[in-house]
Amino acid sequence: MVRSCLSFIAIMLLFGCTSKQETDLIASYSDKMTYHKHLQKTEKTQLYQNNETKVLLTATYLYTPNFENNDTRDEVFIVGLSVEDKASGELNGEGNILTLNGKRAKSIQALSHEDEQLKKLSFVTPWSSYYLVTFPHESNKKITLLFESTLYGKGELHFAKVAKYVLSKEAF
Repeated sequence: MVRSCLSFIAIMLLFGCTSKQETDLIASYSDKMTYHKHLQKTEKTQLYQNNETKVLLTATYLYTPNFENNDTRDEVFIVGLSVEDKASGELNGEGNILTLNGKRAKSIQALSHEDEQLKKLSFVTPWSSYYLVTFPHESNKKITLLFESTLYGKGELHFAKVAKYVLSKEAF
């Protein structure tokens, strides 16, 4: 009698552990999986003049791990640029330079705010201009995106093809 009672209680506990709310939560997370992965690969920098933000640059690294030894895919980013002075507000405009580990971009394509790729990103603002930027393949696991403006200076964004803590020698 005791065994059957304990068995019944154990079965009820196992069936009671998954609720509809938990299932809905897992489904919601699965729907937004790409959003969360892009969020991990998004960085931002601000350029200042007289303690005022003049340029806000965000970049999302669209890298997906490939475990082949001879991976030669181009490095692709979605870059958002918001400049207070609209005259110098284009990414490839006069006085603005974007490089990846010292190399210039192969192509820079402007994206509209209705573009499907922007719907998956975490940091999209209506006052920024967005670009799909392609750089030549970089074999380093640690890469630096450098934005230079003749008016406002330069800002660096650091990305990695592996988790950043793998590249750090510091203790956490």
